[in-house]
Amino acid sequence: MNKLLITAGLKTYLQMKILKLIALFILLATACVAQTPNSTDKSFGAGIDSTETIDIGGIKQVISIKGKDSTKPVLLYLHGANGSGASFIARADKLISKLQEHFVVVLWDQREYGKTLELNKSPQPLTLNLTKNDTHEVIEYLLKRFERKKLYLIGHSMGTVLGFHVAQKYPELLSAFVVMSPPVNDMESRRVALDKMKTYFKKINNQRAIDELATVQIPTTDFEQTLIQFRWQTEFDGEKVTDEQMEEIKPMLRQWEKNWGGIFKEISEMNQMENIPSLQCPVYFFAGRKDFQTNATITEKFYKKLKAPKKNFFWFEKSGHNLPETETALMQDIIINKILPATRELK
Repeated sequence: MNKLLITAGLKTYLQMKILKLIALFILLATACVAQTPNSTDKSFGAGIDSTETIDIGGIKQVISIKGKDSTKPVLLYLHGANGSGASFIARADKLISKLQEHFVVVLWDQREYGKTLELNKSPQPLTLNLTKNDTHEVIEYLLKRFERKKLYLIGHSMGTVLGFHVAQKYPELLSAFVVMSPPVNDMESRRVALDKMKTYFKKINNQRAIDELATVQIPTTDFEQTLIQFRWQTEFDGEKVTDEQMEEIKPMLRQWEKNWGGIFKEISEMNQMENIPSLQCPVYFFAGRKDFQTNATITEKFYKKLKAPKKNFFWFEKSGHNLPETETALMQDIIINKILPATRELK
């Protein structure tokens, strides 16, 4: 099972446990359940701020739409994994505070997440094909709703896999695709991360970490190996995890494996450098310099190899895997001040 992507999805949850902010985490997972007032978006230039339920993939799915001017370009954000299933819409104000001045920004709680999960569970097991089809349906809905030919697409972590599918199969629908912390070659990334952890814990003489990491194989062969990787990757990233905290986290990891393990097994077997030699739409890569989960060096190699009509690469020096949360302002500034002007004429 893909531990490194599990780490990415559970990192926010674990940070809050360690800091004893469980109440805040619950608030993030459940906040904003009621729909906000739906400002009219039919009047020229009117703003829009609404949380809406639409029919996607045979179930009810929830999107949030925010923009100061409904005539601005549409931007869809595809979230990454989250072990708790918490709502990404609940974090909208932090993620898009600047973007909504220049775009009509859409956040979507995918099936088995947040507000969509509150409405209905997926009637069928999660697969990549299922979520890819959902993504295409959401895009078609938004283009029709706002009478556009194209939109901007952002993908973070797992969301980049969905975004690459759209960029490959339907490039004519995208003004640009922003790729953040993508799983490019997960097996190689995990091997690199494991080697780095072994070297680090040997250097600081942490014998327990050395002994436990010595039992881990890539790919992992059982649940206990997943727990070992999770624990020591988290400590390698700068946060202690006690035995008591691991016991509390185990049930959540097991539930994660039940719900999303199949999708991440599919992702872990991908090699995007081989699968995606070129794209026919502008593409922009964002990578955290400290990202060892979806290894940033591998991401840079993929970028250099990839052919596209327009492309650029941006380093986030203070970030690891979760750069949308750690350098939110910089993320938005690059999109507004560099990507939008470079692609405006292509809309």
